[in-house]
Amino acid sequence: MLTLPLVQSNELFFDTGLHSYFGFSGGTRRDTECLFSSFFQPIIPLNINPLNSKVMNNKKKNEGQTDFSYYGLYLLDYLRTNKFEQASDAAFIRERADRAAETYEKARLEGYPADGAQELAMDTLLRGLRYSRYAMLREVVENEFADEVPEEKCEAFIQKLLPLVGNVFSVYDLSDDNFALSSDYDLLYTELTGATALYIGEYGV
Repeated sequence: MLTLPLVQSNELFFDTGLHSYFGFSGGTRRDTECLFSSFFQPIIPLNINPLNSKVMNNKKKNEGQTDFSYYGLYLLDYLRTNKFEQASDAAFIRERADRAAETYEKARLEGYPADGAQELAMDTLLRGLRYSRYAMLREVVENEFADEVPEEKCEAFIQKLLPLVGNVFSVYDLSDDNFALSSDYDLLYTELTGATALYIGEYGV
């Protein structure tokens, strides 16, 4: 089974103590104490059948892009959901979709069962896209700040905070498909937790 990740700034004034943390004076602060004990897990199991998918029928949501193949529509939906900048890059989506389709066809010709061929195709489709800044920050907010950030305000809060923590993300390679297995995985979760706590403590939700 293939595992997949679940992945607007306002002009705000920060006091001197928060300037460097939120990227206003450069650099990512590394000495933030872990405020919460947490284990970040942005990957979830997902079974996909290219011949029987809701993505293929999601024409209203993907209106204007119905010329995409199954893989193209799936990737478009995935990129939009996880707020990847490539969501607006039709050429990128088509190129990835074509490569995924070719991978599937080649695997079937080599004797792979349909499920095995599909797993290889989806790996090709989503390579380097398993972790998005948006999805990771959302996971932190939902897991660690459910009491502080009401569900109805969660999306707006994340969109407001995301550009302010850009420096936190900048030193991590989220394109690494094995990022969750690295030591940086827990460090990033800790830093995002600390940054979110500092922001809420100073400015609220």
